[in-house]
Amino acid sequence: MLVVLAFAIVYLVWGSTYLFIRIAIQSIPALVMAGMRFFSAGLLLLVWCAIRGERLISPALIRPAIVSGLLLLFFGNGAVVWAEQFLPSSFVAVLTAASPIWVVILDQRNRAANFSHKATLAGLVLGFTGVIMLFSEHVSGALHNSEGNRAQLGAMGILVVGAACWAGGSLYSKYRLGGISHSVATAWQMLTGGAAFFLVGGISGEWSQFHPQQVSVQSWLSLLYLISFGSLAGYSAYTWLLQVRPATQVSTHAYVNPVVAVLLGIALAGETLTGWQWGGLAVILLSVLLVNLARYRKQSSNITRAKSLA
Repeated sequence: MLVVLAFAIVYLVWGSTYLFIRIAIQSIPALVMAGMRFFSAGLLLLVWCAIRGERLISPALIRPAIVSGLLLLFFGNGAVVWAEQFLPSSFVAVLTAASPIWVVILDQRNRAANFSHKATLAGLVLGFTGVIMLFSEHVSGALHNSEGNRAQLGAMGILVVGAACWAGGSLYSKYRLGGISHSVATAWQMLTGGAAFFLVGGISGEWSQFHPQQVSVQSWLSLLYLISFGSLAGYSAYTWLLQVRPATQVSTHAYVNPVVAVLLGIALAGETLTGWQWGGLAVILLSVLLVNLARYRKQSSNITRAKSLA
C-alpha cells in the first residue's frame, strides 16, 4: 500500500507542479523561487528528523546526498524551472518525458540487459524520434533568427541536459544512498539544491529583482504548494521509491506527469499543443512504455524460472 500511495503521489502531484511552478515564477524570480522551495522543505524535514532522534550527519551520507541533490534538484529540476520562463508548462512536461530513456542509457549496472531486448532498443529509437518531433517546429522558427524563438530553443536544450542529469542523479541516489536514512538523505539533498539555487540566484542578480511586497497571492500559494506537496510529499516519495523499486519502473512517472500537466495547462492556463506536438507526446509515451515493458517481461521471466527451479 505504501508503494501504491507513493506512486500515486509522484504521478499526480508532480504532474501538477509544472503549472504551479509557472504561477510561482510570475512574480518570484525563478532561481530564488526554487531556492526557497527546496531549502525550506529540506530544513523542515531535517528538523523533523532531529525531533525523531535520527543521526543527521555521517561520512557515508553527506557526499552522496550533495552530489545527488545537485544532479536531481539544481540541474534536473532547475532546468524545468528555468525553461518555464520561455515555454508553456505542458510543453516542458512533454520534453522531460524523455528522462526514462536516459535512465536506460546511463544505468551501467544493467546496460547489457537493457540493450539485449529488442523492445528496449525500439523504445529508445522511438523516444528520440518523439523528441525530434517536438523540437522540429521550434527549431524551424529559431532558424529565422527570431530572438524569442532562439530563447525557446535554448530552453529546450537546457531541458534535454536537465533530463539527463535527473536520470543520472536518480541512479546515483539509488546505488549510493542505500542503507542510509531516507528522510535524512532527502533533507540534505533538498538543502543542497536550495543552497545552490540561492547562490546562483545571487550571482545572476535575481535577488535584487525579488520584492516580497510585489509577489502576488497566487505566487505565494503556489510556492507553498510546491514546498508541501511537490517537495515534502512528492520528492520524498520519489527518493523512497528509488530504494525499493527498479529505477526504470520509478521513472515511469515521466510519462504520466505530462498527461496531468497537459490537462491542467489546457484547463486552467489556456495552453494548447499542436497536432504535431501531440504526436510527439504519443511517440514518447509509446517509447518509454516499450522500455519498461521489456524490463517487466524480464522480471516476470526470472520469477517464473525461479519458481520452476524451486
